[in-house]
Amino acid sequence: MTDPSGSPRPDEGDRADAAADAESAEAGEFGRQLAAAAEKSGLGALARDEKLSGRDLLTAVGGVRGILEALLPGLVFLLVYSGLTSFAGQDPQAALVPALVASVGLAVIFTIARLVVKGQPTQAIAGLIGVLASAALALWSGDARDNYVLGFFTNAAYALALTISLFVRWPAIGLIVGFLMGDGIAWKQDKRKYRAAQFLTLVWIGLFVARLAVQLPFYLVDNVEALGATRLLMGVPLYALVLVFSWLVVRAVYPSSARAAE
Repeated sequence: MTDPSGSPRPDEGDRADAAADAESAEAGEFGRQLAAAAEKSGLGALARDEKLSGRDLLTAVGGVRGILEALLPGLVFLLVYSGLTSFAGQDPQAALVPALVASVGLAVIFTIARLVVKGQPTQAIAGLIGVLASAALALWSGDARDNYVLGFFTNAAYALALTISLFVRWPAIGLIVGFLMGDGIAWKQDKRKYRAAQFLTLVWIGLFVARLAVQLPFYLVDNVEALGATRLLMGVPLYALVLVFSWLVVRAVYPSSARAAE
């Protein structure tokens, strides 16, 4: 609707402003939720640190216990399965059950240990659920490589969600960093911060896409050993590398108060 001069009527402008405000409010609430989850994982302290120490990075990736919970069940599955099929000469289907039992059993032990020491069991329980679901799928199909299928869907979902956030012009990494740094959604009005948010979101998309690009071919050719090994290498170690790179970019666009004063 326009007036005789061809200019938009005030009510149209008001509706556009209201829609923009609603979009910002929704993005802000979503960003707060993402930042809250990141804060609980230790990423908040990491983002605000002026200097990155080994202890800070270790905390951000879950600590020693978190790393063991993330890596050991998969490593034990791979070692038991490979040992039984390659060295003991067992049939792959016969080797699948003991490998899954060892992997699930270790995940259960980690979860019980969390509960006994009254620590935060969320990470261990989430890991246990993932291990159980993957084991159930592999048992149902009778194929060891299906123990890794859920990881493909998880990485694809993350990559898709981050890509969508770019297309709607609210890069998810910017939302997380903005609230962790006390910037809210003000970063979107700062070209430098906005471009950094877009760049970092692309970097994280690259992480998830790279996992799929490297691991899916091994799945398709039924190379369980290579699939398991790349899953381990591209898990916590690659995550930590991308995390350090993201920290460097964040520190560059969010300088300390001393540097800002200078």
